[in-house]
Amino acid sequence: MSYYNHGHTEIKAVNQLYKGIETPDDLYEALLHCWTRETCTARLRNKYSESNKTAGQCAITAFLVQDIFGGEIRELDTGRGLHCYNVIDGVAIDLTSEQFGEDAAKLCYENNPLQPAREIRMAETQKGERYELLKNNLESYILKSCQK
Repeated sequence: MSYYNHGHTEIKAVNQLYKGIETPDDLYEALLHCWTRETCTARLRNKYSESNKTAGQCAITAFLVQDIFGGEIRELDTGRGLHCYNVIDGVAIDLTSEQFGEDAAKLCYENNPLQPAREIRMAETQKGERYELLKNNLESYILKSCQK
């Protein structure tokens, strides 16, 4: 596992939207097969690669985490822009932190503001479409996994 605060097995899915996704670790493992260049935000697609699949995926991933585990979405300023992550039962979870490489250790997950309303963020350029694509990728991955 390579994301901020991995291993919190006490955080459980609040609904059964996706078979087999019980913890954030489960979701992270599945998303490694679902994040694509097309789900990456356009301004960061040049940073997306097989070794950096989390690049440009923070907001849509945070929406998906919230769908499955509840909680809230917060934003922190990285110095290069805003970055979204989740807070679930008081625990910060950032499934896309590894995109920052060594600089990930410098991110501060305390006292950051809530993300603007989800409807506002979804209306931003291609964010809603990328979120739907990520959800579809996850559904397809789970369906394939269940058939094995």
